[in-house]
Formats: sequence, structure tokens, C-alpha cells
Amino acid sequence: MRIATYNVNGVNGRLESLLAWLAETRPDVVCLQELKAPEERFPQAELRRAGYGAIWHGQSRWNGVAILARDCEPVATRRGLPGDKTDVQSRYIEAAVNGVIVASLYAPNGNPQPGPKFEFKRRWLERLETHAAGLLASGHPVVLAGDFNIIPEPRDVYAPERWLDDALFHPDVRAAYQRLLAQGWTDALRAQFPDETVYTFWKYWRGALERDAGLRIDHLLLSPTLAPALKDAGVDRAFRARDGASDHAAVWIEIED
Repeated sequence: MRIATYNVNGVNGRLESLLAWLAETRPDVVCLQELKAPEERFPQAELRRAGYGAIWHGQSRWNGVAILARDCEPVATRRGLPGDKTDVQSRYIEAAVNGVIVASLYAPNGNPQPGPKFEFKRRWLERLETHAAGLLASGHPVVLAGDFNIIPEPRDVYAPERWLDDALFHPDVRAAYQRLLAQGWTDALRAQFPDETVYTFWKYWRGALERDAGLRIDHLLLSPTLAPALKDAGVDRAFRARDGASDHAAVWIEIED
């Protein structure tokens, strides 16, 4: 089973690019983030013609997450991260697909910090930790996939000294990521490439992709029941270089069926 996460940065504006990527790579499950589309404008019909069932949690102009499944329908298990009834941002969706619980998440950016946006990010990550612990306690095979907006380590960003004041690299945010790993989750991309520099995002300006001035902020975390089945992982960097592509590259894993 190939499971991918892809911050598409506008599902309708980049639909042609998304459909091309699906046709060429044929992932079994896809977690999308940053749809930037309300519920009624999600391109369900186009994705169905491409062979994918879908569930989604949209929001006008910003945010938005979805889960696609090839040749089947994902079974929704949760829309929205629990723990705050006032949170109306579309940043979390969860489904069962072929025996695996898959979550697509889009964590808050948190900038500028300090400030209310950063405090919201901290609280959101605390809620994610609580929910993640509950998923582990269930014993089911689970994948937490998405744009975490967290740079876990200095080696996960080009020129880390330039990011010291950024919410993506703040010590509290990095500590939250480490607490998730301490629960028992496995960072699949780092497990596959323990000693290599791997990025998943490059800004559009100043030739960032060509200079490989990137960040690693898109992650797939595997529960202990699933981690031993990890066979391969990678980043579809070639698609990031195409015209009209997202500033994120898709990140994928292959797990033994």
C-alpha cells in the first residue's frame, strides 16, 4: 500500500497538476492539505473519474483537508480535531482505508510569534498530542500524515540560523513533535533516510528549489503496529519542479500489505 501526503496549495487551482501526479504515481491513499475551497467546491467528480473516492473537510479560501482512496471509498471516522468546540478551522480529517486509520492534518503556521496565532498553534498541537495518544491506545494501525508546519531538527532546514525566530522552528513546537515521537510514533521519512538531508517544501522565490534551500515540514508518523511494515519512502521532488506545481512536494511511504 502506498500512502502519500500532499499539501496541494489550492485543490482547484492546481487540479490539473494533482490529476497528473495521481495518474503517474497511482498512490493507494492520499492525504491532501490546504484545499483552499469550501465544501461545495471540492472537485469530487474529477477525482472520481480519476479512480479515487474521497472525503473532505473544506473551508473557504484557507485551510481544508481531504483523504483520497484509489478504487474505494474512505470511511470517515472523524472531522475536526477534538478538544476545542470553538475551533472552526478545517485542519483535521480521519478515515479508515483498507484496515488502516489514516489522518490528514494541516497544523497552524503560528506566525508571527509571539502572538495569538502562535498560542493557537501551541494549543492545537497539545490537542493533537492528546488525540494521538488515544489512537495509539486503540491498537489499530494508524498513519498521521500531513503538513505539520514543524521543522523537527536543524538538519531539516536550509540555513537553520535564519529560522530561529520562526514559529515553524520554535523550541516549543519542536518539543511538541518530539513528544509525539516519544508516545511511540515513527517518523517514516527519517526512518528511511536516517543520515540524509531531505526536504519537502521549497519557496517559489530566489531559486529555492534549484539551490535546494528547503524545509522538511510534511511528515508521516506511523503507529507501532504499522511501523514494522514500512518498506520504502520518498519525496516526489520532480513534480515540484513542474509548471503550476505546489510549493510542497508529495511525500509517500510504501507499507507491506
